[in-house]
Amino acid sequence: MSDGILDEAYERLHTTGPELIGGLTNHGPMVVESLVHLGRAGGVHRWLDGYAGELDDLPVGRPLDDWQSALGDSGRLADWLATFARDDRPWRELLALWWPRLAPGMAAAATHGVIRTGHAVRALRADETAPRRVELGQALAYWAALWRPVPVLVPAGRRSVRDALPAVPPLALQDGRAFERLSRLAELPGWAASVVALRPVTVPAQVLSDVVDAALRTYAGRAHGEPVMLVHAVTAPAAVALVLPSLPAALHRVAVETAWTTSAALVSAYAAPTARPARTPLASAEEAVDQAVAHGDAHAIKLVEAAVRAADSRAGLQAAAAAVALV
Repeated sequence: MSDGILDEAYERLHTTGPELIGGLTNHGPMVVESLVHLGRAGGVHRWLDGYAGELDDLPVGRPLDDWQSALGDSGRLADWLATFARDDRPWRELLALWWPRLAPGMAAAATHGVIRTGHAVRALRADETAPRRVELGQALAYWAALWRPVPVLVPAGRRSVRDALPAVPPLALQDGRAFERLSRLAELPGWAASVVALRPVTVPAQVLSDVVDAALRTYAGRAHGEPVMLVHAVTAPAAVALVLPSLPAALHRVAVETAWTTSAALVSAYAAPTARPARTPLASAEEAVDQAVAHGDAHAIKLVEAAVRAADSRAGLQAAAAAVALV
């Protein structure tokens, strides 16, 4: 039944665009997949009914003749959607082709491109249905249209993720849109050195798990400055973790290096410079999910979904407590 509900929700959403009325990201596809995965499929259509008033129509375009010249051109979003709608290759082949093209722009649309892709891939691994294949195409199209590169810094130091992420320096002036903030990081003293200080990636899946855990700890203590935007320092690497098992092994290390750099960039851009004591952890994953669903906010739901599958359950439950209180 839950699988059927997810496909029904995707079919509702696929008549709408990747952005809401007003230009913000449409979180619907990510939230409905999260709710189903969390065992709350019964609330999916009710949540969508409440979100429907914000949804915009699906833009109509023509398939691209030259994708490279259109990469990162948000004005060609409709054409990107048409391009992927026409592409009928198997989904794993599609993912392997486009991941290395898009991953350097993981920060696209405040990382919503990669996050939506991660949820679509997990749904396809569970069941290869037509709505899920369409969802992957729309996710990749949105990522491509909003693509913005952030230089990937290759770890070459001695620090663990647990030590390295808190040492990333904050931007002196944390204002402006996501890409404006991220574009200033190259000039931030000590930023590149702090990212490179991480130990080289030798076991990609473990490092990625550590990045998610460290980002959750950061969120728990430093989300009071930008509680919505800092969510993505967690959910972006968590989305890469959803994709990793479906990528060719040759792409794993670079995928994790990119996720690490992106999460570190978001911490610099959005984490409050001074930490506050972390909130008391919620009592259980079940309580975290209950509170997120009752809250209803897309970011709270997505953070809690990532938090309850994190290796460090205490960090996850502390971050969940912060999210439902602050978002």
